[in-house]
Amino acid sequence: MKISKTFGKTVALAALLSATAIAGAEAHVTFLDKEATQESTILATLQLPHGCDGKATTEVRVKLPEGFVFAKPQPKAGWELEVIKGDYQKTYDNHGDKVKTGAVEIRWKNGNLSDDFYDTFVIQGKVSGVEAGTSLAFPVTQMCGDTVEAWDQVAKEGGDAHGMKSPAPLLKVVAGEDHGHGHDDMAGMDMSGKTGMDMSGMGAAAPAGEAVKAGDLEVSGGFAKAMLPGQPVGGGFFTVKNNGQTDDRLVSVTSPAAGEVQIHEMVTKDNVMRMRQLKDGIAIAAGETLKLEPGNLHLMFQKVKTPFKRGDTVPVTLTFEKAGKVELVLQVLSAQGK
Repeated sequence: MKISKTFGKTVALAALLSATAIAGAEAHVTFLDKEATQESTILATLQLPHGCDGKATTEVRVKLPEGFVFAKPQPKAGWELEVIKGDYQKTYDNHGDKVKTGAVEIRWKNGNLSDDFYDTFVIQGKVSGVEAGTSLAFPVTQMCGDTVEAWDQVAKEGGDAHGMKSPAPLLKVVAGEDHGHGHDDMAGMDMSGKTGMDMSGMGAAAPAGEAVKAGDLEVSGGFAKAMLPGQPVGGGFFTVKNNGQTDDRLVSVTSPAAGEVQIHEMVTKDNVMRMRQLKDGIAIAAGETLKLEPGNLHLMFQKVKTPFKRGDTVPVTLTFEKAGKVELVLQVLSAQGK
């Protein structure tokens, strides 16, 4: 009986230690998928399991390692975005273009994620010029008001990160065939500022590709970008010309293809890109033309039910302060807006 009791206590203790170890591992900021294939474009999904000592998370900063390039963050409802740009150590090929600079840090700011909840923060990027077997470290700073948690410890080469208190999330690069999918541009998040092709719609949902008038407004050049599978956020663009003598305003946008459509502004200053929601809409001055285009003003489709695919169409309803409601059909182009 003594042996049995001892054995039982030992098993119970082992189970407790195991559970504690698992809980400790889950308490760290980690990647949902911890491996990435060489030369592949991926959605690097960071898991944030808790706040800071019970406090709500208000800001998340992620430093990007060399070899993770052409990075574009996924917007989050209720959060502002900043993208810090800088020089790469090497030059990378992006569809024939030699690229030496890009995003080096991503910041989601002014949010409110309760300690009671779990959430993810997603960055699209390409793993390039990295040897198989290498682990890329993404140091994360989690801010909860005046409290800061830094997940930035990186083991020396060949070292073990399991004993670290605040390890940086790691992405292990594995060998594989060429997985170039041509998805290097996240819908709605093209930082280049290049525009796409023309299209639009109105009234009783005019066919995609036709310019249309609504009162004094003329809507044209509407399109959306193709999305990666599983990506819940998409972007839309168009041009509005006000031919009248009175100012108007784009108040809101809805679509059956998404749970919510927001109007966003993207501004780059001193190598920092900031994106924010324009809750009051956008004014279209009399005699002026308003352009929603990549790298500037744009529509952001949140909670997309089915990722946009090239050749598809996306119906939207634009509500203007004076011109009223306009039904548009956006033509989905490639991820590059072509």
